[in-house]
Amino acid sequence: MLDACAELLDEIGYEALSTTRIADRAGVAIGSVYQFFPDKKAIAEALTRRNVEFFVTRVGRRFVSEDYLSWWAAIDAIIDEYVDMHRSVPGFRSLHFSDVVDLNLIDSTSDNNTVIAGRLRGLLLKEFGLADSEELDLAVLVAVEAGDAVLKLAFRRDPMGAPEIVDEAKKLVRGYLRQELGPSAS
Repeated sequence: MLDACAELLDEIGYEALSTTRIADRAGVAIGSVYQFFPDKKAIAEALTRRNVEFFVTRVGRRFVSEDYLSWWAAIDAIIDEYVDMHRSVPGFRSLHFSDVVDLNLIDSTSDNNTVIAGRLRGLLLKEFGLADSEELDLAVLVAVEAGDAVLKLAFRRDPMGAPEIVDEAKKLVRGYLRQELGPSAS
């Protein structure tokens, strides 16, 4: 059902999405959809959570399989994963982590980008041993918000993500974090 939802989101968008269309695409009875999901918003929430887990898993795999000499290179890798998923994962481009469907799709108490920032912060702490602090929390959250906004611009300009704007997103995030966290973080 989640795969059917993802395909439909790419084809028709959230507004035209319905539980009936999802059931038809998935080849299941509408009752089966309602057995797991009360409405289309609940399905979109589940799909968004799945996308977040997939994103964090992909980033984590890269951290295990590749050596990054600095965490700036790791930031680029995180952005590269986001861009690649935007291009290749059904439903991802229609239902980003912070889109207008619901800012709290992932967690009812925190907005989506706050949840993502926390997960990415955890990966960076584990991989690079940065000092955990409220300053780090805030810096990563602001970097996620700024990066998300610029990457959305890249995909509005070009369905595959305007490369020059993706590069600017990387520069913006690296520059901001370098300024906020100082040279010791590099």
